[in-house]
Amino acid sequence: MDMSRKLGAEFIGTFWLVLGGCGSAVLAASVPGLGIGYAGVALAFGLTVVTGAYAFGHISGAHFNPAVTLGVAVAGRFPARDILPYWVAQVAGGIAAAAVLYAIASGNTGFDATAGFASNGYGEHSPQGYSLLSGLICEVVMTAMFLLVILGATSGRAPV
Repeated sequence: MDMSRKLGAEFIGTFWLVLGGCGSAVLAASVPGLGIGYAGVALAFGLTVVTGAYAFGHISGAHFNPAVTLGVAVAGRFPARDILPYWVAQVAGGIAAAAVLYAIASGNTGFDATAGFASNGYGEHSPQGYSLLSGLICEVVMTAMFLLVILGATSGRAPV
């Protein structure tokens, strides 16, 4: 598979992941009486990853995330020379999806981008008030487990 097709698949797959996952958080998570909440947002992210993997996995490996690209490379299953081009395609896909999501969300009469736009963080910017250290531990552990699942599921020894 040539590199331009791989990068195109990573761009579209990351676009889909950000649009579907973040879009669910921005547009549907807290709709009064109908919102999908945390579980719905988690399912939206999971479904976009799975559908993206089915659509593009055979082309690019369906990383859709710089951490996944780095982890697969560190595991020796992806050439280091391709890390930067994948990262550029992934970041560009995420930015494009964010622009589309902004265009959709800004069509709401009460929309205010300065009110957070589904952003989160730590301390007062965390939905539950968690510290920076708590957020960092969560990100490191969850990303490591996600990479272990990916590496295990895509191993040549895994059941088909």
